[in-house]
Amino acid sequence: MDILLFFKALLLGIIEGVTEFLPISSTGHLIVFGDLLNFHSTGKVFEVAIQLGAVLAVVFEYRQRFLSVFLGLGRKPDINRFVLNIIIAFIPAAVVGLLFSSAIKMHFFNPITVASALVIGGVVILFIEKYQSNHTPRVNDVDDMCWKDALCVGLAQIFALIPGTSRSGSTIMGGMAFGLSRKVATEFSFFLAVPIMFAATFYDIYKHHELFDSTMVGTIITGFVAAFISGLLAIRALLKFVAAKNYVPFAWYRIVFGGFILLSWYFGWINWSN
Repeated sequence: MDILLFFKALLLGIIEGVTEFLPISSTGHLIVFGDLLNFHSTGKVFEVAIQLGAVLAVVFEYRQRFLSVFLGLGRKPDINRFVLNIIIAFIPAAVVGLLFSSAIKMHFFNPITVASALVIGGVVILFIEKYQSNHTPRVNDVDDMCWKDALCVGLAQIFALIPGTSRSGSTIMGGMAFGLSRKVATEFSFFLAVPIMFAATFYDIYKHHELFDSTMVGTIITGFVAAFISGLLAIRALLKFVAAKNYVPFAWYRIVFGGFILLSWYFGWINWSN
């Protein structure tokens, strides 16, 4: 692997890890920066592989929680309810993604769609944050969620299939809109990331396994490790942030970043790919 390719893989891995758990769209950022760096992997196999690095950061950070779930499943009512909620929230986006993922990748995986979704999502975040500032959250602990809460989050996650919308943004804002506190919505989004991202990653690996070859190993390992480390740091930083702040700064970031892409496309400053 040449040095330029190494730095491209490193940068994209860091971008994936940092943006995966923030409500600013990791897929959208990978599409935009991949286009700027002229980095396009066949079948998106690189992007798929480094997602696994980011999701493993969640597993590592919450390893005690996942271990307690493994040991208590079937014996403890609160753990059974937690797992059931994850399954319920997982199903809607998994089904829709399975049915329409190819069409979505064909028509929506481009910088202009990403930019539009970033701006629209930013406006939605502003509205939901304004709403919650005037209402007391109904659920203040992940273990107090019921199946209806999980279903609402799962339905909101469907919007994340459009690149630029953000999986974490959809689940966190969806949870907050339906009565979850900011902290609960954020933590549940982390937990829900594990099955949905594992499923999406291994499905894409199975679907495009013939595209993985020895020449890509170094690139994938570089991006994978970068995504894991940056993802771990992002999770810890975000939990500290939401304990004292809200998501309004991320909303404005989305609007400014997406707006710049749209303006640069409209005026021809940057030749974005379709």
